[in-house]
Amino acid sequence: MSDIFVTGHRNPDTDSIVASIAYASLRNSLGDREYRAGRLGAVNDETQKLLDRFGFEAPTLIKNMRTQVRDLDYDRPPALNRSVTMDLAWHTLRDSQLTAVPITQDDGTLFGMLSAGDIAAYDMQTIQVNRVEDVPLFNLLSVLEGTLVNEYGVSASTVTGEIFIALPQNYDDPALVNPESILICGSQPEVIERAIAAGVGCLIVCRSDIRQEWMNCRSGTCIISTPLSARRASRIIYQALPVERVCEKKEIVAFHLGDYLDDVREIMAKSRYRSYPVLDENDRVVGTISRYHLLNPRRKQVVLVDHNELAQSVPGLDQADILEIIDHHRLADIQTRQPIRMRNEPVGSTNTIITAMYQENGVMPSPKMAGLMAGAILSDTVLFKSPTCTKRDIAMAERLAHIAGLNLDELGHSLFSFGGWDKSAEELLCADYKQFHISGQNLAVSQITCDDSAQLLTRREEFLQVMRKLKKENDFDMIILMITDVLMEGSHLLYIGSDEIIQQAFSVQPKDQQVFLPKVMSRKKQIIPMLTALWG
Repeated sequence: MSDIFVTGHRNPDTDSIVASIAYASLRNSLGDREYRAGRLGAVNDETQKLLDRFGFEAPTLIKNMRTQVRDLDYDRPPALNRSVTMDLAWHTLRDSQLTAVPITQDDGTLFGMLSAGDIAAYDMQTIQVNRVEDVPLFNLLSVLEGTLVNEYGVSASTVTGEIFIALPQNYDDPALVNPESILICGSQPEVIERAIAAGVGCLIVCRSDIRQEWMNCRSGTCIISTPLSARRASRIIYQALPVERVCEKKEIVAFHLGDYLDDVREIMAKSRYRSYPVLDENDRVVGTISRYHLLNPRRKQVVLVDHNELAQSVPGLDQADILEIIDHHRLADIQTRQPIRMRNEPVGSTNTIITAMYQENGVMPSPKMAGLMAGAILSDTVLFKSPTCTKRDIAMAERLAHIAGLNLDELGHSLFSFGGWDKSAEELLCADYKQFHISGQNLAVSQITCDDSAQLLTRREEFLQVMRKLKKENDFDMIILMITDVLMEGSHLLYIGSDEIIQQAFSVQPKDQQVFLPKVMSRKKQIIPMLTALWG
């Protein structure tokens, strides 16, 4: 089974990152399946500070949820080494009911592809050609099910020559005793003796007793004993050829596990092959795919936390299956293919909901996990000063603090002591940045929470310049930056857009694209609803 990804929104804040970690840990502790925390962007300074304090790694970065080759139930046929016999390759294709198999180098990387058609074409050629070149002796012994009679008298590692069967009517044929010949005979001692004396290149003795003097032969003749009939031996010799000489080696179309299904379909539509090798990140062969594998791909599975809006979610979400949504925001526009578990509650933090889920399932978070979740609740409720904060948020945070053995006031103030002075205005603005679509209006709202807004406002022109650029690039109707000061218990708004909209939405008189809103701490509950009411 593939991992189930638990992911928050783009440009993730602390609540989003911690919610993915905490919920994945809860589900794994219940033994459901392998849940894996993910993130859709860089970890901001506040979040990293919290992760470092409690010893957690940042979740895996997820670029998109598009279906990849690794998500397919592709075939896993045996990958044959380039040195194996044609006979073994044919039996592999037949027994596995395959049309083609990958041929590999010694290190497992791709050498070529061998199809049943390649084998058939080669077999037809052998009807008119009765000669083999440089067939490895090991291969020949394998297909003949034979033994080397004079193993101490043969130094050659390959066999070359024209193939003859010693029939009674052609005993006098000079070719039978040519050093370049491969002579097949039965219980014919006189022919065998004559061939050994003449130094025939290879002598294949079928279903016959072996004399001691043949075992001691040092003439250079390679003598092989086989239980096969002469007719069978004469045909199977050709199947001793290594597959590397017959397989297709040029212009092989191969796919990697990370390739996207959309791209694979496009490439397959332009090619004529029935089967394609699949390679891992080290170019080693791991399987094959055909067109029918694309008909019903296994979709990635994801749990969404701290959001339920398509514009804020992972790219390619339409190619994935959403299993659950755990959120504390307004219901938005995400649609699912089937009924799912949905938990949406009017609280100040997603981690408040997840803490309740730990309780409901009888799972006690570790002290480190409890501390991490308490910090996330403090972050999203802005030290319990946000209007989104509820009594339940406070109760859950206190419960987690008791488990972790920490002081909430100390933890909260350490979180909001601003440490991003060395960052560019664009980095600061994009750290907690969300896009919204409201009644045909496109806008973005970024939020920086700190304990010294005056110092941040000295970079006002830098922020406005970046905001103008983002508005133009994304065709926004408005872009807003909230600089939320936890000590002042309010937010400075910088904006690019209509003064009239700001005036009507917040009943204030803006000046120079800036306004201060006392008691406004929440983007979700105090900014977006006012704009929604105005535009709606």
